[in-house]
Amino acid sequence: MADSQMLVFVGSYASAEQEALYVYRFDSAKGALQKVSAFTGLPNPTFLALHPGGRWLYSIGETGNYQGKREGCVAAFAVDSSAGTVKLLNQQSTGGPGPCHLSVDAGGRCAVAANYSGGSVCALPIGDDGLLKPAASFHQHSGQGPNTKRQEGPHAHSANLSPDQRFVFVCDLGIDRVVAYALDAARSALTPYPAGNLSLAPGAGPRHMTFHPSRRFAYVINELGNTVDACLYDETSGTLRIQQSVPTLPQGYTDESTTADVHVSPDGRFLYGSNRGHDSLAIYAIDPVSGLLAPLGHESTRGRTPRNFGLDPSGNWLLAANQATNNIIVFRRNPENGRLTPAGAVTDVPRPVCVKFLAVKP
Repeated sequence: MADSQMLVFVGSYASAEQEALYVYRFDSAKGALQKVSAFTGLPNPTFLALHPGGRWLYSIGETGNYQGKREGCVAAFAVDSSAGTVKLLNQQSTGGPGPCHLSVDAGGRCAVAANYSGGSVCALPIGDDGLLKPAASFHQHSGQGPNTKRQEGPHAHSANLSPDQRFVFVCDLGIDRVVAYALDAARSALTPYPAGNLSLAPGAGPRHMTFHPSRRFAYVINELGNTVDACLYDETSGTLRIQQSVPTLPQGYTDESTTADVHVSPDGRFLYGSNRGHDSLAIYAIDPVSGLLAPLGHESTRGRTPRNFGLDPSGNWLLAANQATNNIIVFRRNPENGRLTPAGAVTDVPRPVCVKFLAVKP
């Protein structure tokens, strides 16, 4: 396999009887995606996370009925990078319904999953063989927000590890808060860390979060408020402080729209956030000293409901998954000005949600 080749894993919404977890080869010289395989057997494997060694892949099963209980699950897969296939190893309960996000620590010792419907978070140990063990830690959130339709209770939407892996920050859309936990990855133990909690504007609905490569800044994208909060991050104390809130939508746009995903480019110069409704990627320049954001405009995702998107390790390519139009658009990224240019598309992937890159050694 040439140096320019990578694998791309795509999670989607589908029943256990349908293809749902797709594997593509990505040619980073041309920006071309080619489908290699698909897995059938796990309901709604929407959000994915790779083991740091690349040997294993983990996926949530976004369901509220796992083994007859009102719970979702996380599944472990072995990755055959040469063949471009995955093999199911095992599954474990997340302890609550509707998991929607998970992260794996840098040491590959535990997976942390956020249950949206249940408003809870759990940590599951990962064995030396890549298999998941039953959750060793579980925490239930409580509270509500002012949006009675979307914030009637807690809705944990993402579990985000700090760069030094000491903390997990859970964006809870239902209570307008980022809830912090101290993480002992060796024991898969989550301990509430109130000093790290962050309250956001009422009705903001925090969804996803990303850290800057400098480890001094963090960015929270708010689904209901259509904003991004730029935060100062104190790595020593594990605390966040909002210093700026910027809109994700163009001035004067009044149609319904909600945000989804947020990522910093690998070079730390630009931030991208997805809008569902406006169906675009909002682009911002990042001030390297202050971490403040300067809006640069928007790029259409050439489809509807861009859920998640991913930047390849080089930062030269961005893949946007349009859930409602069953396509993934490949964008070439200009590293000098952050602009995106469409370079290709996959038009036959049903309800794509999440894309994850894996660099493959030749």
